[in-house]
Amino acid sequence: MSVRKDRQSMIRELIRNDQISTQDELIQKLREKGFEVTQATVSRDIKDLKLIKKVGESGKSVYCLNNDDSDMVSSRYNAILAEALVSSEAAGHICAVKTHSGMANAAAVAIEAMEWDGLVGTIAGDDTVFVLCRDEAGAAKFAETMSGILS
Repeated sequence: MSVRKDRQSMIRELIRNDQISTQDELIQKLREKGFEVTQATVSRDIKDLKLIKKVGESGKSVYCLNNDDSDMVSSRYNAILAEALVSSEAAGHICAVKTHSGMANAAAVAIEAMEWDGLVGTIAGDDTVFVLCRDEAGAAKFAETMSGILS
């Protein structure tokens, strides 16, 4: 990979995992990861990656990936989850999502594709998806979100 592609890949990772509000914060995070960057370089990367700002969990504006088709994709995955889900329950950092038989893999793919904040990964069986979250509060919130999709 080229330096530019590596740097832009790191930017994507950073904005998925951290609440970054300014170019200065992004520059600092990149430097912590070993990338020597200027404000002009980061500005070009933001433009190339089509980053946008949205209100984050903290209430302040943060950088996000701009997925032009995100509303359509999101509604497609919500429809898959609405069809597949039976129940969800948080236990520690894990949320157990019960699905109709044979639908756990489709549900796990939908969950992963929706890139929820705080989600670490999923493991799917036949009718159960284990969703690992960064913390217990995130698992509880995720279970609540799944319950909302059921309604």
